[in-house]
Amino acid sequence: MKIGPLENKANLATPATDRKAQAGGTQAASPEPSAKVELSATAGVLASVGSDGSFDAQKVERLSRAIRDGSYRIDAGAIADKLIANARELLNRGAN
Repeated sequence: MKIGPLENKANLATPATDRKAQAGGTQAASPEPSAKVELSATAGVLASVGSDGSFDAQKVERLSRAIRDGSYRIDAGAIADKLIANARELLNRGAN
């Protein structure tokens, strides 16, 4: 392959331009969509929860301090109860 001077390459058309010229078409104002995307109802709910981006800075600081001092305690029973409740809720939604 020979590489010529840059000014010679400026006059070459791109393959896409050649195809459009051969077809006699003009370039559309916007390209056609290549895919259609739809969010599930669950994704919509998740996207709407806390969508404002705010958080409680004081609560974060309290938790950080408690973790640093070693005074933060995890209630494993409460976490297990919430996990089971969430699993039941998801299973009941799937059954309907």
